Amino acid sequence: MKRFAAAILAGVAMSLTLASVAQAKDKVIGVSWSNFQEERWKTDEAAMKAAIEAAGDRYISADAQSNPGKQLTDVESLISQGANALIILAQDASAIGPAVQKALDEGIPVVGYDRLIENKDVFYLTFDNKEVGRMQARDVFKAKPEGNYVFIKGSGADPNADFLFAGSMEVLKAAMDSGKIKNVGEAYTDGWLPANAQKNMEQFLTANDNKVDAVVAANDGTAGGVVAALTAQGLAGTVPVSGQDGDYAALNRIALGTQTVSVWKDARELGKNAAEIASQLADGKKMTDIAGVKDFTTPGGNTVTSLFLTPIAITKDNLNVVIDAGWIKKEEVCAGVATGSVAACN
Repeated sequence: MKRFAAAILAGVAMSLTLASVAQAKDKVIGVSWSNFQEERWKTDEAAMKAAIEAAGDRYISADAQSNPGKQLTDVESLISQGANALIILAQDASAIGPAVQKALDEGIPVVGYDRLIENKDVFYLTFDNKEVGRMQARDVFKAKPEGNYVFIKGSGADPNADFLFAGSMEVLKAAMDSGKIKNVGEAYTDGWLPANAQKNMEQFLTANDNKVDAVVAANDGTAGGVVAALTAQGLAGTVPVSGQDGDYAALNRIALGTQTVSVWKDARELGKNAAEIASQLADGKKMTDIAGVKDFTTPGGNTVTSLFLTPIAITKDNLNVVIDAGWIKKEEVCAGVATGSVAACN
């Protein structure tokens, strides 16, 4: 009788185990996107969705279309659709707080994707944004070690904008303190919109009688706005400009000589990591048990569990890196480039 009861219990235990395994492969991962303004977000999404579906999970998503209010309702909708974990690219790091807390209160783990969310219970996945800022400044400084600098920062609602700027300042501080570099213009770019970056750059050019020697722009979208403003004044190609993300247009500008550097953050790796981490957290794994994590102290004083991926600075000298990685085709990088002027285009 005891053996019979033990066999029954063993069978029940095995059934429960099999059921839990089946459930683990049928999770719903909800993703809230801030917008698809930058071309890279579609690349992130494709990698993320592929990884989620390859694991046997289901991908659901919403596009906030740059509207913080819509993103709040988007997250609530994803929760109501049965999301077992959430990945959130925040449009406004502060405004998203109540929706994030609602998810956490319901036991739904949250991954702050690429942009920090000020909550100690949210996993933070991004590239090392301070290092991105350092890389941007290093290459601009290498090209122009003295003169009038303009800083076209990212959105003031995105903590990344300040991380990037802080990294750049670490590199440029000594030259600024010595007077070799002068900050003649600094502004946030509302919504990261290239049109706003162009407007800011036009104002700084006017205020300085076009005497601007270098521009540290926060990303490739804002760099595009800066280059448009410089082009209108006949300055494109003579003023070094930074960016980040490895946007196709930016990589072509680097080959053409109108942009100096784009710090490439392989969105495919970021998307894949987000999918895998969200799935593990939905299965009950602790944030601190995710491979490669470290504590990060936020500007708000919170300690969050984080994973930082490593970026790569792309200049005219190593454009082959993104081509060889299959990120972009050679003909897209080299469109309009004079024969023999760029090694990667030969």
